[in-house]
Amino acid sequence: MDAYSLVKTIHVVSATVLFGTGLGIAFFFLAGLRSGDDRMALFAARTTCAADMVFTLTAGIVQPLSGFALIWLAGYDPLASWLVLTYGLYLLALACWLPVVWLQLRMRDMLASKLAGGAFPAARFERYFRTWFALGWPAFAGLVAVFWLMVAKPA
Repeated sequence: MDAYSLVKTIHVVSATVLFGTGLGIAFFFLAGLRSGDDRMALFAARTTCAADMVFTLTAGIVQPLSGFALIWLAGYDPLASWLVLTYGLYLLALACWLPVVWLQLRMRDMLASKLAGGAFPAARFERYFRTWFALGWPAFAGLVAVFWLMVAKPA
């Protein structure tokens, strides 16, 4: 296998992990939080936080590294309009993901406190949840657009 094919395979696999894990984590977290069972919600929150660190973060680092390697190996102009748009959309997804992680960590800690008999600010938790949910949509749409740009490579 040549270098380009190897890097492209790594890039496609990491994109699949980034996107698929993101959707899976969101579904799992949402289902756990909406289950009505505080223990299940805490388990979902803990698992979501761990999965984001193991899978999403790793794939999120591999993506730009393998992407820039592909640009170099293929001889693309790194300032081509479709690539510049890709960079912007990737940064949009990152700008949404960073606060999402913070919110997940806070919600996890709030649920742990609640189960331990501590304070549980329900209104703040609900506000965090609504913000978490809202931030997922532009990140999702941005990554779908990145996939299209990677496939179509429009002029």
